[in-house]
Amino acid sequence: MKIVFMGTPEFAVPSLDILLKNGYDVVGVVTATDKPGGRGGKRLIQSAVKKYALEKGLKVLQPPKLKAPEFLEELSALKADLQVVVAFRMLPEVVWNMPPLGTFNLHASLLPKYRGAAPINWAIIKGEKETGLTTFFIKHEIDTGDLLFQEKLSIGENETAGELHDRMMAKGAELVLKTVKAIESGNYELKRQDESLVCHAPKIFHENCQIDFSQSTQDVHNFIRGLSPYPGAWTKVEVNHPSDGKQLLELKIFRTEKELAEHGFAPGALLSENRKKFKVACADGFVNVLELQLAGRKRMDAAAFLNGYAEMLNLQPVG
Repeated sequence: MKIVFMGTPEFAVPSLDILLKNGYDVVGVVTATDKPGGRGGKRLIQSAVKKYALEKGLKVLQPPKLKAPEFLEELSALKADLQVVVAFRMLPEVVWNMPPLGTFNLHASLLPKYRGAAPINWAIIKGEKETGLTTFFIKHEIDTGDLLFQEKLSIGENETAGELHDRMMAKGAELVLKTVKAIESGNYELKRQDESLVCHAPKIFHENCQIDFSQSTQDVHNFIRGLSPYPGAWTKVEVNHPSDGKQLLELKIFRTEKELAEHGFAPGALLSENRKKFKVACADGFVNVLELQLAGRKRMDAAAFLNGYAEMLNLQPVG
């Protein structure tokens, strides 16, 4: 069976790797075009999938436009029986309808929940205790195709999006292999998605990542870990720098612990216990900040942060 694999980021690499290790004939890999990067944007950065594919001597296609006649001709010439999509972009029908066995996608949620670009982030932000992975045949509307297989995963109380991403990356590869084997043998049953269960996971932009500390401690904690490490939940803090004076800087928070308690502090107040612990007031308690990053500085733990910046911040004593 000839397979064309489509994917771009690191999340997709284990799925391609597991197909090769199990002897499947991957006749082509479709990935994103190289992007300007590095200092000054003068260097072209290859996708994680492209780097891996080149290491394995696979044919790589990087079409700027998926409907371009030259790309469609090159894709058709590969005569793939099946196309496998992991973390790529939306495909036109002329592409996903090309192979005789179809095109399936791996999605990082239990569809129809969390359709869209950021399912891992939104599942945590919404406080889900469980999520999972889904393979499904692609059709016109994004993430709406008939289901092939699903696997459930629990979400830890303090687990970040980055940690869940890494677990899903490995489990997703196994599900891709299971799905390819089932399609190859014809041993599968399709299941329609229940439209009554649909919820969406739209792309997240920097401006949507500002923390609202007037919410409950649980909601703030979920928001922070759901955006960690990328794109990162943030707030603004006033820093009184010895040489630069007062500045309003962005502070990203990556890891917190919940502390439920009645208090009289305004939401968003910055608090410190003997300058060893750093926390922020929420509606019904505090989030104890464990890892953070001030704009223009390195990511660090709370102790290192307080050691370097406590004198410059408007910290209220507590405890």
